[in-house]
Amino acid sequence: MNANISEFARVRAGSTVVDVFPGKGDWTRTFSDVVGREGRVYSFVPTEVAHLTSGPAGSLNANVEVLKADLLELPSSLDVVWLSLFYHDLHTPLMQARGATADSFNRAVHARLKPGGYYVIIDHVGVGDGSPSLHRIDPAVARAEVERAGFVLDEESRALANPADPHTAKVFDAAIKGKTDRFAYRFRKA
Repeated sequence: MNANISEFARVRAGSTVVDVFPGKGDWTRTFSDVVGREGRVYSFVPTEVAHLTSGPAGSLNANVEVLKADLLELPSSLDVVWLSLFYHDLHTPLMQARGATADSFNRAVHARLKPGGYYVIIDHVGVGDGSPSLHRIDPAVARAEVERAGFVLDEESRALANPADPHTAKVFDAAIKGKTDRFAYRFRKA
């Protein structure tokens, strides 16, 4: 599955990629292998949520740099910005208390991507306004917010869909954990 999603993200040899809120670093490692020696991967731990993770665990390749900074302080000249299961957090009081709203983050991503660069979002499908408390987001809401920042939807994937997910449980609930319905959007900076 990682190879299909990595291909969907348009990560290539020589790319410069930022993996926002990398967790244990699984995607950071995958992208590091793909971009090779000529590429660069930033494993970006936002200070707003640094207390929730120590960042990537284990060894990392030489083409990876772990960064800890405020969410809006992304590096620049990027080919791909990757958010996996984190976009919904932009709608929580924790992030918004530090000024990291979805709109401000999307504008920051737009400013730091190269022309033609990609912004990839994978998240848990939510329905309606109660989604942030469930750690989910309505895909239509996410799409509208990202497009408002000047991005164009390039492709959508349902490779991570689970139609059996009722969308009403918190994503950490044992009945659904690891099996949520997920959407994947790839946006392009025009």
